[in-house]
Amino acid sequence: MSSRPEPAPAVELLDPAARRFEAAVLEAEAADAPDVRALVEELTALGFHVLEPGADVEHLGLRPGDVLDLRNGRAAEALADQLERRRTGELPRVEPEPGWSVEIRGAADEPVPSTVLTLPGGRIGSRGVPLGGSVEPLVLASGIYDGEGPEQRLLECPAWNVLPAAAAEGDLRRVLDLRTGLELHEAGAARAVMFSSLARPGTAALVATGVAAAEGDPVTTAAADAGGVVMAVRDRPTSSGGLERIASYVADAERVPTAEEARASLGGVELEPLLAEHRAAWAARWAAAEVGIEGHDDLERAARYAVFHLQAAGPSDGESAVGARGLAGDGYKGHVFWDTDVFVLPHLAATHPAAARAMLEYRLRRLDAARAHARASGREGARFPWESARTGEDVTPPFGTLPNGQRMPILTGLQEEHVTSDVAWAAAFYSDWTGDRAFADGPGRTLLVETARYWASRLELDPDGSAHIRHVIGPDEYHEDVDDNAFTNVMARWNLRRAAAEPGVADDERRRWLELADAIVDGYDSATGLYEQFAGFFGLEPLIAAEIAPRRPYPGEVLLPIERLHASQVVKQTDVLMLHHLVPEEVAPGSLEPNLAFYEPRTTHGSSLSPAIHASLFARVGRFDDALSYLRMSALLDLDNITGSTRSGLHLATMGGVWQALAFGFAGLRAVGPALTLDPRVPPALDALEVRVRFRGTPLVVRASADELELRADGRLAVSVPGAGQVEVDGSRRFHRDDDGWRTA
Repeated sequence: MSSRPEPAPAVELLDPAARRFEAAVLEAEAADAPDVRALVEELTALGFHVLEPGADVEHLGLRPGDVLDLRNGRAAEALADQLERRRTGELPRVEPEPGWSVEIRGAADEPVPSTVLTLPGGRIGSRGVPLGGSVEPLVLASGIYDGEGPEQRLLECPAWNVLPAAAAEGDLRRVLDLRTGLELHEAGAARAVMFSSLARPGTAALVATGVAAAEGDPVTTAAADAGGVVMAVRDRPTSSGGLERIASYVADAERVPTAEEARASLGGVELEPLLAEHRAAWAARWAAAEVGIEGHDDLERAARYAVFHLQAAGPSDGESAVGARGLAGDGYKGHVFWDTDVFVLPHLAATHPAAARAMLEYRLRRLDAARAHARASGREGARFPWESARTGEDVTPPFGTLPNGQRMPILTGLQEEHVTSDVAWAAAFYSDWTGDRAFADGPGRTLLVETARYWASRLELDPDGSAHIRHVIGPDEYHEDVDDNAFTNVMARWNLRRAAAEPGVADDERRRWLELADAIVDGYDSATGLYEQFAGFFGLEPLIAAEIAPRRPYPGEVLLPIERLHASQVVKQTDVLMLHHLVPEEVAPGSLEPNLAFYEPRTTHGSSLSPAIHASLFARVGRFDDALSYLRMSALLDLDNITGSTRSGLHLATMGGVWQALAFGFAGLRAVGPALTLDPRVPPALDALEVRVRFRGTPLVVRASADELELRADGRLAVSVPGAGQVEVDGSRRFHRDDDGWRTA
């Protein structure tokens, strides 16, 4: 990024400043020259980025709109201007910005637009419903479930973002600013800017014009079977006759909080410092996790939209129960699946480790339930449930209904066991990327060992010495009760080998795990390079999903009778191919391309998890048009409501898959034990791709095009680049691709 050209007035670079700036501003105006140091300290304390005279913008990661520029000596004028805007009741500025905003006009096809405009806040998620209450509001709290067994669902909380209907008549316009997490609503005479605080999760605020403040001190409670949520709201009139509202939620999964607790959490919270903290928190997150896709503005915006929701999907402390639809809807009742561990967690482990650690804590606190689940099936170790909620017991519904009304038993809770390896994989991924030794040597090791013990007791040995896992369901849920699903088997093999490498495992147990791992049947045929998805798959009716319907994705059960679907080679989502994405070290070298060519045409992408993984894998084999096509499908899945299911909540795992396609597929990032490797495969149609990550505590910016690579590390970092070998990055390092790989430029 380049510095702003001179002369550069600073008067339009700040949102409304805090009232406590006023003394500093008056003092600065009275002097011939501003007291720069005092202003810098004051602004920095409030979370604003400040450029001092002579500052080099290139390495600060700053953007216009985030910066107060003191180089031209106009700080006092800037602050005075902002204070005047505040006195006149001007709202924070939220306008559409290419690549950084989502704008929706009108209320057609509600509740889809409101779901798309959901404000995530870590602990609460709030749908961006129109002003005036024309659409039912929905506010959900992380990890608070109501009901019992399979009927458990996320508790609906009292809403903070509804204004009187009379003030909201007229054309509706809503703008979500991804950079700052601010959302603008305009309707008739009403205009409101609102946000769910990232700095103080559970606190939300709005400021509105054309709406009068309410009277009183409302406190509202929503109680669940084993806990609840209490919301306290404070409304104040503004100087312009509008409304300033702050709401604070106190949630507890074990008990119902008191009204006094809610009021206490609200007490002392003021709008302007809250806004400054919130903006600073988002600025810090984007500095660590921003993605850029030059040459494709719509993809860039969609990728940032995905990162925006991933970053605020759950809390960064305690435990984080991230459901399949996040906090944007009641799809799947808010239950936690393998999506959380395999699709969502990697992004956070590589950009905001505290949130990833909280997700692992959710699993750890339910380890005893997983152990009980294993014992109930006559096994050892720990078996994690397919669907999890409050207690960690399996809450998969026993029956479901097909589109034709046919009632069918749901077997995933009984047979989709790969989730146990997926939890172990997530723990290992977190350890490898963060270098968190306290976790790796303690609870992380426990997860690896206990899941390995489950697989050691689950495997069946045949007289010929081969090991099998029978009666399972793989990621492809069109095929139930199968034997030796390749994904399940190979992930179990990875789990056993990874656990066997842990210190402290008894020699006899380690030896047994390694022998079992070597004996597991994986369905690989060296003559064709193909993995058979499960025993007998190649003998099924060879239907091609790409030929059944002109466009994918589609649900196979809509176009085919369920019996024929089960008896065919039509696949719901990545299954064998998922192995090449998660554990490429466990599959045969050179097997990605033949398996991609075989399985992709047979895949309906009936699961939203599928397209992004295909994008990643197509990039790895150099099929760039296909990679971009699938990246677009996954990135726009919710923004364009491609599957028609966004009204039930955002597809958070798809968003995680979008980031993985960019980071792992296109940028070629992979942690191999303590080392970071890079091998970018960027489509020539993209001018450049930029991904920001943190590897073992060191921030790294990866900027790559088809034949150029630049690495910028905030500290020393050793990386391995094919062709260039292992190199140390301390500051900036550039590479150029030739026929033999990457070379230092």
